[in-house]
Amino acid sequence: MTLNKYPLAILLFFISSPITFSQNAVSDSIKLSEIVVTGSKTEISRKIVPLSLSQISSQDIENSGQINVLQTLNSFVPGIFVTERSLLGFGVGTGGSGSISMRGISSSPNTSVLVLIDGHPQYQGIFGHPLPDAYVASDVEKVEIIRGPASILYGSNAMAGVINMITKKQTAEGLMSSWGASFGSYNTQKFYGTLGYKKDKWNVFVSANHDQTDGIRANTDFNISNGYSKVGYEMNKHFNLNADFNIAQYNANDNGPIQNPALFNIDITRGKAALSLDNKFENADGSFKIYHNFGEHILSDGFQSTDRNSGLMLFETFRFFGSNSITVGADFKQYGGTANRGLAANQLKTVNELALYAYTQQLLFKKMTLSAGLRLENNSVYGNELIPLLGLSYVCNSNTSFKASVSKGFRSPTIMEMYLYAPNADLLPERMMNYEISWLQSVPGNKLQLELTAFAVNGENLIQIVPPVTMRQNAGTFSNKGIEFSGKYLINKSLMIHANYSFVDLDKSVLAAPRQQANLSVNYNYKIWNFNLSAQHIDQLYTRILPTEVAESYTLLNARVSVKPLKMLDIFVMANNLLSQQYEINYGYPMPGTYFNAGFNVRY
Repeated sequence: MTLNKYPLAILLFFISSPITFSQNAVSDSIKLSEIVVTGSKTEISRKIVPLSLSQISSQDIENSGQINVLQTLNSFVPGIFVTERSLLGFGVGTGGSGSISMRGISSSPNTSVLVLIDGHPQYQGIFGHPLPDAYVASDVEKVEIIRGPASILYGSNAMAGVINMITKKQTAEGLMSSWGASFGSYNTQKFYGTLGYKKDKWNVFVSANHDQTDGIRANTDFNISNGYSKVGYEMNKHFNLNADFNIAQYNANDNGPIQNPALFNIDITRGKAALSLDNKFENADGSFKIYHNFGEHILSDGFQSTDRNSGLMLFETFRFFGSNSITVGADFKQYGGTANRGLAANQLKTVNELALYAYTQQLLFKKMTLSAGLRLENNSVYGNELIPLLGLSYVCNSNTSFKASVSKGFRSPTIMEMYLYAPNADLLPERMMNYEISWLQSVPGNKLQLELTAFAVNGENLIQIVPPVTMRQNAGTFSNKGIEFSGKYLINKSLMIHANYSFVDLDKSVLAAPRQQANLSVNYNYKIWNFNLSAQHIDQLYTRILPTEVAESYTLLNARVSVKPLKMLDIFVMANNLLSQQYEINYGYPMPGTYFNAGFNVRY
């Protein structure tokens, strides 16, 4: 089977655009906005988008006190869980964490939930998983999450859902800067600085970060240094040009599970660059994007690799008349690299993927919106994959709406699964169908917003290693169903409550997919003070399946207090795991008891 030979099949079907979704920010934080933004920058109401959407704002991230973006997902998004093995640093390889499950769908390493930065895919070219340690919270303006399969939008690796991190950029005229530091238990430290400048048609944003910790056990230290830059130019009222570059270098030690400690070290360099040309006219808007991700991994067990993941995206949304919009476009990406082991050691392996797509929305009878999309994606190894979506929304009134959708998700085997560990070059893509219905309710003024979603998922061709065979096989099926609830209540200008709950009924035990999860966050402002209290309850989280099942249930309570003695200065103290719970998320890796950190932020 030749990876570089690209099939000549012409993709005759169009499918849904690479759409991302976000809510507009409101400066006084009183209104909870109902606006979403598509990848073509077209603002439409969240009520008529058939997919399940969540958003985390930069203020939510700051109030949570988390250093890494992914750690905030557990608190603010129903149906999603991110594994951790310490207080800082996810790691890779043996004992690695940062695995993401969504609606009970998970894989190790994570290749079922696609992570994007500014709409561009971010995953390692050989193993196919994101690198969570590189996602620094201080660079992120907001996080947009599609809960449920988004292959119609982004192809492979979006089978369970999508996490899109939107980075910061300078929007106000003049020069702005921020910097800060924090210090905590286990010699955990963070230092960061940002600089933004905007003049006329130019805007620039640059940042630098450094995080480190000694870890909660011997030989579990971690450190990372990260640099980011973003430049934008408004060519005219119709066209904008944006470019960005990021580089991260990190080193971590892993002492293995407590039952069998063994030192393991990783030394990783990751980078990305992207260029986009956006256009906006009265009846059309879209974008042309080019991106390139690269990395080098050196592990203490002798494994070394270099990889890349590059591509381009072209899409345009047309509004021919007021009640209809249609988006058409094309995606192309190539990923792969070299490794010093496996069936093809030290040989370059690459995979090409090409897709054409179309997505349309039609308003019917003034209250009903029909959404439909079709994607035909061609993989240079596995051939064509057809991905449909059909959705319907009904807006009863300004406060109540219902949504329903049927969509397909899929995931192509990674180069690692085909050629490196327990390899099988004849694997088939994993596939699933998702059925869901949602109820959205708000009160006048949008101070209270509620969402309730019920879903059912059926999947096939699950890739597993089935003993005693030492190669991966398409040996599994899965059937999940559940409910997700989320709510936001702005009681007054000072008091905000976030809450969410999810229940997943799995037909078989799955690692890192809790049966029930409940989160509550209360944020209160009083003059120069800010108080944040968050609680999380996890029920039946499997940390081991074989040879015997091990499940954890626990409740966490965190608190953060900050004060602004000066307009430009913010000082904070945070206490984590106040109940001093003893628990594990990864088997053999105990999480810390109560621990603290304190620091400051300066903005001017």
